[in-house]
Amino acid sequence: MTAGSKPKLLVLVGPTAVGKTKLSIEMARQWDAEIISGDSMQVYRHMDIGTAKISKQEMEGIKHHLIDIHEPEYPYSVAAFQEDCRRLIPDIHSRGKLPFIVGGTGLYVESVCYEYQFSEVGADEAFRQEQLDFAEQFGAEALHARLQAVDPESALRLHPNDRRRVVRALEIYHVSGRTLSSQLASQKKESPYQLCIVGLTMDRQMLYKRIEDRIDGMLDQGLVAEVASLIERGVRSDAISMQGLGYKEISSYLRGEVSLEEAVTWLKRDTRHFAKRQLSWFRHMKDIQWVDVTDFGNFSAHAAQIHEIIAGKFRTDLEYTSKQSK
Repeated sequence: MTAGSKPKLLVLVGPTAVGKTKLSIEMARQWDAEIISGDSMQVYRHMDIGTAKISKQEMEGIKHHLIDIHEPEYPYSVAAFQEDCRRLIPDIHSRGKLPFIVGGTGLYVESVCYEYQFSEVGADEAFRQEQLDFAEQFGAEALHARLQAVDPESALRLHPNDRRRVVRALEIYHVSGRTLSSQLASQKKESPYQLCIVGLTMDRQMLYKRIEDRIDGMLDQGLVAEVASLIERGVRSDAISMQGLGYKEISSYLRGEVSLEEAVTWLKRDTRHFAKRQLSWFRHMKDIQWVDVTDFGNFSAHAAQIHEIIAGKFRTDLEYTSKQSK
């Protein structure tokens, strides 16, 4: 299959708080696209503030998929994301629209772009429970250190709070003798799509300031009350949804384990670390064309630069449906 005969897929990636949401709306409008959320947390209902979920007003009439589709009591996986995208991408094309994945969950996005085949490595329930018990006794950082010892590349990409994936990476190595990172590296990375992947980056200190400001805004919007309502709903503290940034830290505060000030300090630190992991993941991906948005006020110039990238990649045969921003 030649590149021109493959279905087109537009992708926008970048670290948290870099400004993907606003630019994605402009890109979707220009290229008559429908957005597929590539965020592992925005699939969960009732989790709006801590996930920085786009509002109906912010969508500006652009159709969005894979937001608010899953209850927080139950885990959503990369395999489920792949399956949903395999259904959605041809459906969007069938209506004459351009499928457009926007998000910061590297494994989710990459697994669809390159149609990863995840090997069926068996489970060892006793080993898994042993790791969970170890984490309960000694903490998430100690568990993460175990992964660092056997699979440093996966440890770099996985946050210590992501206990389920850390345990699974350890389990894969324990059962198969092969690391998760080596399995990912062995993927062919040949895409079934004509891909255009745009990555956003900015000065690191500016990004960290935006992260801290965003977290302060989340607290003002009612993050503590949102987490409390999930706990009252009966969502367990070890649920995958509750391992997300903001939810884990505020849950610890609500359980009386730390002060609110300590929880917020912890959250800001962990979110900065998460952004570094996101950038590390995306820089391992091929095909990304990077746009530096450090000059954040110059939105129209960034939108124009991205338009030129897309037009060059897709040979300008998709309709440019709106005037460029003035």
